[in-house]
Amino acid sequence: MPEKLDSLDIKILIELQEDARKSLREIAEKLGVAEGTVYNRINKLKRMGVIEKFIPVVDYSKLGFDLTAIIGISAEGGHLIELEELLAKEPNVTAVYDVTGEFDVIAVARFRSRGELNDFIKRIASLEHVKRTYTMLVLNVVKETHTIDLSKLEKSSQ
Repeated sequence: MPEKLDSLDIKILIELQEDARKSLREIAEKLGVAEGTVYNRINKLKRMGVIEKFIPVVDYSKLGFDLTAIIGISAEGGHLIELEELLAKEPNVTAVYDVTGEFDVIAVARFRSRGELNDFIKRIASLEHVKRTYTMLVLNVVKETHTIDLSKLEKSSQ
């Protein structure tokens, strides 16, 4: 029988989303459970693939990556997966989405300069199976996160 998430699992995820470096003791004390319980639940979440890995949230603009581009790409049908795999290997690319609509692929990438962006776009646009690209520059970031508010989910699982 497949394992299921319960309210405690969701509460642990909420704590880890807030700060993945919180100690097991801190989480256990806040949630009113034993440290071993938190340890076992985190391992269960890893085993289920709910938690893939623990990574820092980096402010790339502080490293000089001030330009964020959202790039729509149209590709020749039989080569879509090949193109997506190639884009996913690009060091500046932070996301690759297989989408419906006007484009086949949306890529999000960060650059230090217009020159880097220009070189990237020209290189991608010149690939054999790319029909066209459409690039949008992000002017202001209103919200950017890799988390969703799980507290609503936690309340509905009680």
